[in-house]
Amino acid sequence: MGAVVVDDGAPAVKAPDGGWGWAVLFGGFVITGFSYAFPKAVSVFFKELIREFGVGYSDTAWISSILLAMLYGTGPLCSVCVNRFGCRPVMMVGGIFASAGMVLASFCTSIIQIYLTVGVITGLGLALNFQPSLIMLNRYFDKRRPLANGLAAAGSPVFLCTLSPLGQLLEYHYGWRGGFLILGGLLLNCCACGALMRPLVPPKTLEDKKEDKVAEKKPPRKLLDFSVFKDRGFVIYTIAASIMVLGLFVPPVFVVSYAKDMGIQDTKAAFLLSILGFVDIFARPACGMIAGLQWVRPRCVYLFSFAMLFNGCTDLISSMAESYGGLVAFCIFFGISYGMVGALQFEVLMTIVGTKRFSSAIGLVLLAEACAVLVGPPSAGKVRDATGKYFFVFIIAGTEVVTSALVLALGNFFCIRKKAEEPKATEVAAEIEELKKSEGNSPVDSKAVSPEVEHFLKEDPQNNGEVVTNPETCV
Repeated sequence: MGAVVVDDGAPAVKAPDGGWGWAVLFGGFVITGFSYAFPKAVSVFFKELIREFGVGYSDTAWISSILLAMLYGTGPLCSVCVNRFGCRPVMMVGGIFASAGMVLASFCTSIIQIYLTVGVITGLGLALNFQPSLIMLNRYFDKRRPLANGLAAAGSPVFLCTLSPLGQLLEYHYGWRGGFLILGGLLLNCCACGALMRPLVPPKTLEDKKEDKVAEKKPPRKLLDFSVFKDRGFVIYTIAASIMVLGLFVPPVFVVSYAKDMGIQDTKAAFLLSILGFVDIFARPACGMIAGLQWVRPRCVYLFSFAMLFNGCTDLISSMAESYGGLVAFCIFFGISYGMVGALQFEVLMTIVGTKRFSSAIGLVLLAEACAVLVGPPSAGKVRDATGKYFFVFIIAGTEVVTSALVLALGNFFCIRKKAEEPKATEVAAEIEELKKSEGNSPVDSKAVSPEVEHFLKEDPQNNGEVVTNPETCV
């Protein structure tokens, strides 16, 4: 891969906010859909796998769990690969892995082999596609980035509504082996999406030769930038996101069983997820448009906190539902809040760490969330088994999500906003002193210098350490 152009996100390249960026957005839409919907879509084959291999439901549930664990847990590995080789080659290799895993699974003769092929190989392939697609979206969009994130995130509910019926159709006509083989071919589209991720390269100038000589003397680039942990905004976000993931995925997993316990028919119970997904499709782009408004965007971290609070309160209220109508209302409001969270979670992270460090930051965040993803739903299942009621399951899930909202909002307000002015004042004072020395201790008007310093801080926020130019955004 020596001839590959590594898209290192150089600050000299301005985000086009359109043009080829729309092709990148389409690729991100498809990749997001495969990444989040595929672990759920594979579950339609579980009954056939149980019959084929003589295993239980808990054994087949591990397939989706391993898929999700690979998607989240390999975040640092994906960051290293992207920083070393660039997004496009990593995504194309990931597409081959994702397809190969499903094709190999169609020849498996034991459930352990299914774990290794579908869970590990396909899961790794999807992970190698998902993270780079977000990184490229961040590089191609700036002013329209909230809308772009909302549209890309809509791929998850759209593909969930598409892949699950497609899986059932394939199973009916070709069995689970034929279905896996066809889905493996379908995943080769990830390679096509990877080919769309054209790196942003700065235009050639007369000084390129001199810069190339200087670049040769520069130290090698960090493959994983742990300096993001020095950013208080990133630490607060990581803690809040990890707490949120503990309870965020629990209600969709248990709402159908909750309805069946009320004596509701299986078809009506399953329809609840369709309602949730349909609302989610429209909630994500709509939230992206709202987050891009001039007044809202500087405060998107608080909008994200509100989305989590809305989601958690929906869980708490739904725990008291006693009828099918109550569960339908829960799915509508949960779909809205869930879509808001999905549209904003990576937009807020991009705002906090900036373009330069985003490739490392997202890998570390996904690794932290991986532990919570594995712990959340199984723990909720144990609570259900111990109490015999879904009331406590929804109460605990709602409490966890509400807690994450409070951690993010209060942490941002007290730990970032209150201390934002001190480092800024220090930087301004230091700049004035340097100017005084350079002018031979000649008097310098601080009022004339301050606007220039302020302009510099606003133009290059990624190199300002913990300086927060806008106290509402943690950037």
